[in-house]
Amino acid sequence: MTTVSPGERVGLPCPACSPDVETVHEVLKEGGQVTVRCTECDHVHKEQLPEETTVPRNVVVSQDGESFTAQVDVPEDEQLAVGEEFLLETEEAVVTARITSLETAEGREEEAPTSAVETIWSRAVGNVAVNVTMHPKDGRHDETESFKLQVPGDYQFQVGETETFGDEEFTVEGIHIRDDAHGYDFDKLDYEGDSAVAKDINRLYVRDESTTAWSAW
Repeated sequence: MTTVSPGERVGLPCPACSPDVETVHEVLKEGGQVTVRCTECDHVHKEQLPEETTVPRNVVVSQDGESFTAQVDVPEDEQLAVGEEFLLETEEAVVTARITSLETAEGREEEAPTSAVETIWSRAVGNVAVNVTMHPKDGRHDETESFKLQVPGDYQFQVGETETFGDEEFTVEGIHIRDDAHGYDFDKLDYEGDSAVAKDINRLYVRDESTTAWSAW
């Protein structure tokens, strides 16, 4: 049976206004038979949702410079796209991954139906390594320090905010957004208050706020 949650929309025939043609229904209550409301006539009724057919597809997941391959079951009629996230269960762990590219017989695509996809290329986004470029308090940019921060994918960084990680204390001055992230107007955020979650960040540009003596080495 297809799994749905309250608030989701599904296509179903409506016994009141459209018994032969599917209309858009809003899911009100989940269960063995879901309670739905027709958005055309507001009729509320219960329906048994059809079984969801899935097909196996190869997936490559990159994480911290390494990668592994596995298989994932994808809905047969799904339209896949770069930026979408999915759960991948392996023997070692359950990984949240984001699609970075779709490999078809025609080459790499940003969007394609499941039937055309041969391999799903992705990266793990549950926990991520964020690249950081840090410059001294005095504003010099000819002496910078680069390092990586390991943080949860949903950890939020905001321009103008001061962060502390172990011995590192810094203020965020700029955020460079990854190509596979969506929902941002620009690929570089540098206005105070601009924010992004770690899984969407390609690099942080920060100013050192620690009390230790600065060294570029």
